[in-house]
Amino acid sequence: MAHRHREISDAGARVVAISVDDPGKGAGMVRKLGLPFPVLSDPDGSEAIKPYDVWHDENDIARPAVIIVDTNGEEVFRQVSREFSDRLTEDELLERVRALDLPSVEQEPNKPGSPQPSDRAFPVEAMWPYFRGVKFASIALRTRV
Repeated sequence: MAHRHREISDAGARVVAISVDDPGKGAGMVRKLGLPFPVLSDPDGSEAIKPYDVWHDENDIARPAVIIVDTNGEEVFRQVSREFSDRLTEDELLERVRALDLPSVEQEPNKPGSPQPSDRAFPVEAMWPYFRGVKFASIALRTRV
């Protein structure tokens, strides 16, 4: 969603991610990945994750989900995934948002606070070999299917 953020805003939506991670880890992710939207913290899931019914009881974490709420605060679309790989694509998300026929919006720039990355966080330079490996594994799987 970060790569298509301008298009999503032009279609009338503001993007907000919600995580069980503490605010410092969310701020670290915003800074490291240059996210143009905030990552909010809901460590026990009680403020947003459970009320939107996306809590994963077995893992004590939020299920990957896309929920679109209209300007009246009403939920107009919901997709809850089993894992991150089966979430809506950016094209599908844009189609859903554009169908609401909302005016373009501006999203305030992030003010991520004090980043405190997790000790398990990948440094940016370590991500490229990881993604390259994922790419080639995907190509290999595609040729076998």
